Amino acid sequence: MVEFEAVVAAEVGLHARPAALFVQAVAAAGCSVKLTKTAADGSIKTADGTSILQVMSLGVACGESVKVEVLGENEAEVAAQLKALLLDPAH
Repeated sequence: MVEFEAVVAAEVGLHARPAALFVQAVAAAGCSVKLTKTAADGSIKTADGTSILQVMSLGVACGESVKVEVLGENEAEVAAQLKALLLDPAH
């Protein structure tokens, strides 16, 4: 398993288009991906990386951090690709 933390750079956060791009990348990779967001009050929310509704329900805004766990074949490459998506302000 590969884990990383990234600060979401997209202006709209992990919503709509950025979430769709993330979920599509996860589906294409065929790995198991879990996202975790820790809120300011200490509450923790998790989402399956293949579900756009779950990813969007995390409510990750621009500048907020999300932890990503990738499990499967080529997990290091998949993790690098997903991290690049999260760090790209154009998405």
